[in-house]
Amino acid sequence: MDEAQHARIALERLIVERGENYADLSRLIGRNPAYIQQFIKRGTPRKLDEEDRRVLARYFGVPERMLGGVVAPEPAQSTPRMRPVPAVVAVPRLALGASAGLGSLDDDERAAGVMAFDARWLRHLGVRPQRVSIIRVDGESMAPTLNDGDDIMVDHDDDATRLRDGVYVLRLDGVLMVKRIAMGPRRGGFSVVSDNPHYPDWADIDPALVDIVGRVVWSGRRLH
Repeated sequence: MDEAQHARIALERLIVERGENYADLSRLIGRNPAYIQQFIKRGTPRKLDEEDRRVLARYFGVPERMLGGVVAPEPAQSTPRMRPVPAVVAVPRLALGASAGLGSLDDDERAAGVMAFDARWLRHLGVRPQRVSIIRVDGESMAPTLNDGDDIMVDHDDDATRLRDGVYVLRLDGVLMVKRIAMGPRRGGFSVVSDNPHYPDWADIDPALVDIVGRVVWSGRRLH
């Protein structure tokens, strides 16, 4: 078995062990969604491009030689060793927006790409990488907490079974939205609140009408 075949087997094993998929990893290295699958199943290309291999090795936190890289000679003692690059995790960025305005239908939940995050930082947030996604905020009803166009990370493990005060992505009457949940005095009751006072709230709502998608654990925005 040659080195290229060893690399394909090692990469497939990593994908299975980490619960990844071919398409997301292909997007991570800027390739078409079928690229990694073709490399593993068909041997096309025969070996990974050097930069692709470097990104994948960094992502999985493994040495490049596992994926077909050449073992570099040991540096001289006088040469300082570079610190290892932290492993990164690809989080899918969904092709939809969670309304912070009048409401938008979530009829397209395909992944539109990925965003890479440091694996240790995600653990610090207390989330599982395979159970988070990035969604765009549409509208201004959650301003100033969240603004139109912000990206938010949603923890899908943090759902209705763990509901508490906080900002959540939810479905109400089939509409995907991001709102603040305020727990009420009645057991199981809560209100759906807009941080912007110019937008309506829904007080003491029937929990059966609301589908909790997940809790918002991080947000990012472009500065203008």
